[in-house]
Amino acid sequence: MGKGKAFIFTAPSGSGKTTIVKHLLEVNPNLGFSISASTRDKRGRSEENGKDYYFLSKEEFRQKIEEDAFVEWEEVYTGNYYGTLKQEVQNIWDEGKHVVFDVEVKGAQNLKRYFGDDALAIFVKVPSMEILKERLTGRGTESAESLSQRFYRAEFEMTFENKFDVTLVNENLDESFKKAEELVNDFLKK
Repeated sequence: MGKGKAFIFTAPSGSGKTTIVKHLLEVNPNLGFSISASTRDKRGRSEENGKDYYFLSKEEFRQKIEEDAFVEWEEVYTGNYYGTLKQEVQNIWDEGKHVVFDVEVKGAQNLKRYFGDDALAIFVKVPSMEILKERLTGRGTESAESLSQRFYRAEFEMTFENKFDVTLVNENLDESFKKAEELVNDFLKK
């Protein structure tokens, strides 16, 4: 693999990591977003194949596992697979950009292990579980059952904070944007 650097953003669902990642991609033309592959269904009309995710069937996904096409992959909720394609990362590096990941906690650990010192792994967290609950409930996209699954999972994921290089507490979005930009710029200077 040709080498660029990698920025891994992870967080419990609802922490705002996706918003922060989108901001970084808007302000820094040297960053490229790694689109994950997933077997989950699209959310409404807003999601597009090849933009939000590469939506694969379970058969296609398993085929790619056998071909060793993933940097990392996992089954997140029962029957839903997510993964990072090696070719996706290589394409971004080939453009002379650094790759940005927006992934859940386990995937982030696997990515950090894979890229080592070439990656900065950033754990985004909300100031409290109460705020996280408000944010997730406010989305209005979840059933009560899937919300309780997410809360349970978020509490579990919070315990992994110390496995990452740096924690970004997302209390005020504008401050979080600035902090994320600083983290990226400092790491690129190394």
